[in-house]
Amino acid sequence: MNDLAVVGAGAWGTALAIQAARAGRNVTLWARDPANAAAMEQTRLNPRLPGIRLPGSIRVTAHLPATAAAILLAVPMQHLRGIAERLPPNDAPLVACAKGVEAGTLRLPLEVLAEIRPGNPSAILTGPNFAHEVAEGLPAAATLAGPDAAVRDRIVALLATPSFRLYGNDDAIGAQIGGAAKNVIAIAAGAVIGAGLGENARAALITRSLAELSRLAIALGGRAETVMGLSGLGDLLLTCTGPSSRNFSLGLALGRGEKLADILAARETVTEGVATAPALVARAAGVDMPICIAVATLLAGRTTLAQAMADLLARPRRDE
Repeated sequence: MNDLAVVGAGAWGTALAIQAARAGRNVTLWARDPANAAAMEQTRLNPRLPGIRLPGSIRVTAHLPATAAAILLAVPMQHLRGIAERLPPNDAPLVACAKGVEAGTLRLPLEVLAEIRPGNPSAILTGPNFAHEVAEGLPAAATLAGPDAAVRDRIVALLATPSFRLYGNDDAIGAQIGGAAKNVIAIAAGAVIGAGLGENARAALITRSLAELSRLAIALGGRAETVMGLSGLGDLLLTCTGPSSRNFSLGLALGRGEKLADILAARETVTEGVATAPALVARAAGVDMPICIAVATLLAGRTTLAQAMADLLARPRRDE
């Protein structure tokens, strides 16, 4: 079987469905709302990807897929558990396409899937990708990380094309940490620019954030070199500099003095870093994560941006 299923018809899920169709697959794309599913199936358009038509090999439905060669779960991290619980019984490989840490349990995406669907092999798809560029077929690369090389190779073969290059990696912990933390760091980068602190400050922030990511990855059993790849440095650069980044734009608004509640109320899409920040800090207990802690404290309203920056700059001097 070469058919793929994508669960989640937001911008990212739809982009992945289009990419799978580009790779020659028949695709089932699941939308939570039956009315939205019917509209997309009829018009062949998703309003979140303006001007991009769905290929004929994509079928949009409100019925969760029973089986496929692989099932891509392109839903927000905080909804991953609920969707995984609702999937019909099957043994298809599950590919988490979410980035973050589950609030409450503090679990990473593959840890959630291992708990809910222990019989399904799983992997994480992560890296520096904006949905609209993948949907348009612009050159991109991503990481497909998981413990089973055969599963990784199978999914890469199903999804990759010359314009969408996939790199396998057996360090799922490192890949997931990079994907989760970059959303938190992007909020900080946006706040730096929004507050007018300059490009020097943003560059320093991104660079020192890599040290935090490396420390956390190693502490949880991952590898520092993974953080220097697509799922860490690559994703960090895109999310901290790209104007299409939801997390960066949220930080930008915070830096300009807007209130978090007002920013979120004006959005239709999920900004993953908001829920991830406190969960990541809690999961990293005992690991030195000053930038992530500053973001979590700022989002919780326990400090101001000016004070958070002052505290970071007042840290003891040491060799890099």
